[in-house]
Amino acid sequence: MKIFLYYVGKPRDPHANAMAEEYIRRSGRFATCEMREIDPRRFDPWAKRPAVSKILLDPLGRSLDSAQFAAQFDRDLAFVVGGADGLPGDWRSRADALLSLSPLTMPHELARVVLAEQIYRALATLRGHPYPR
Repeated sequence: MKIFLYYVGKPRDPHANAMAEEYIRRSGRFATCEMREIDPRRFDPWAKRPAVSKILLDPLGRSLDSAQFAAQFDRDLAFVVGGADGLPGDWRSRADALLSLSPLTMPHELARVVLAEQIYRALATLRGHPYPR
């Protein structure tokens, strides 16, 4: 299984990015994981990873609990988190799924951390690791 996390833009808070990187590093025990920052004008997830399911974070997306989220990990996935201005308008209609982390508004740097932790939690759950107890 391969998991890709794409983030639009550079984080303003390097500490938040370090936390997300730590969870992705831990996730690497269970699956191949890659986290990178992208510029949507130069990087198209559909062209780069055509066979991977694209899940975009969006306030109008579906809310899942941790067990429902873990159930999504039966295939290669690419998660895309928008920057301060969100994602390009045409990307939403091309997504395989839209996911909302919370009805609360949060900085995109914090969304990176929450998503990375939930990915680690999902992979650990699926492998019977004690982390998610």
